[in-house]
Amino acid sequence: MATSKFLGYLESRKNITGAACGIAGLALTFTGVAGPYWPVVVAGLYGAGALIAPPERPPLPDFPDPSAQLDEVRADFGKLRDYLADVELPPAAAGRLTELTELLTALLDPGWVTELLAQDPEGVHTLSRAVRQDLPEAVDTFVRTRWWTRLAPGQEPPERHLERQLTLLHEEADRLAASLREAEARRQESHTRYLEDRSQ
Repeated sequence: MATSKFLGYLESRKNITGAACGIAGLALTFTGVAGPYWPVVVAGLYGAGALIAPPERPPLPDFPDPSAQLDEVRADFGKLRDYLADVELPPAAAGRLTELTELLTALLDPGWVTELLAQDPEGVHTLSRAVRQDLPEAVDTFVRTRWWTRLAPGQEPPERHLERQLTLLHEEADRLAASLREAEARRQESHTRYLEDRSQ
């Protein structure tokens, strides 16, 4: 531990700056400027250099980039689809769920769409929240509520809530797809303007 701290100090900015100033002090000694007080001059210049050196900057945390996050979301989406395949839903809700999962599949498929998403942290967060939280919560809550409704009939059918939740999630995913589509359209328009300007 002490050895690693010592080695770390040897490579630090403080030591390097102090050593450079100490070498300057030695140069003054050899030219006769420092005189008999050269050890004090060299030590003083080393200390001054170590004091004026910029502080060490700790390295930034190594967080996964959006591409790696998308890979994790894609793997979680595979688990979610396996779970959804075992859940029995009413026809209307099942249809809306199919539409939603098809859209999520298209957004998460490797390729140019995920390349665009990798540049959009908010989009990655939206997909992650839908896959890991919103969609499984909606389906699981429906399954549990449906069981209680069978014990106490006459309540509002839980499938209505599920259908509304799936519709809202689909609209959110659709907005994300639209924003990606608009980004590509802007990129195409920019390239057209660039070519037009270049040809003038």
